[in-house]
Amino acid sequence: MSAVRSKICGITRMEDALAAVEAGADAIGFVFYAKSPRAVTVQQARAIIAALPPFVTTVGLFVNASRCELGEILDAVPLDLLQFHGDETAAECEGWHRPYIKALRVKAGDDIAAACNAYPSASGVLLDTYVEGVPGGTGEAFDWSLIPQGLSKPLILAGGLTPENVADAIARVRPYAVDVSGGVEASKGIKDHAKIRAFINAVR
Repeated sequence: MSAVRSKICGITRMEDALAAVEAGADAIGFVFYAKSPRAVTVQQARAIIAALPPFVTTVGLFVNASRCELGEILDAVPLDLLQFHGDETAAECEGWHRPYIKALRVKAGDDIAAACNAYPSASGVLLDTYVEGVPGGTGEAFDWSLIPQGLSKPLILAGGLTPENVADAIARVRPYAVDVSGGVEASKGIKDHAKIRAFINAVR
């Protein structure tokens, strides 16, 4: 089994981004969703990305953004990968000249394989916890046994991951990558650097 990749999401501060990279994170996530407590401005994201070393993937998270809003952000911020967390169709995720991943919120009874297949152009699918009215960042884990084997896309596991449970999650789910936000925070949008190090060490 190849090494599992890690993404630290909801980055709002330069020092948190650099701590994540120093700890060995493969990707850094920025939330462009005004209702999130982890939302960043274009200016914040630009400044943080400008300070990153090479070979770190920068990911922009969007929730039902308008084409105008998305276009303006992509013109201003050099993002490597787009992450769509809303009700976007495959057609709405395409056409931005960047690879994308689609987040699917999991609850009992969902046909995850079919949902995955609905995004044939996606680079991967991110499975997160379904909470009514909340597009992500809930801090709650879902029942990992709901995930079917042999999905058509690389699987990124999110939802309620922490330094304490991520090794178990990897052993059970065998994802391509894991994605954490609240599980490595001191408070919403403010990362705990020791927790970041512990999380990435547990992933490894």
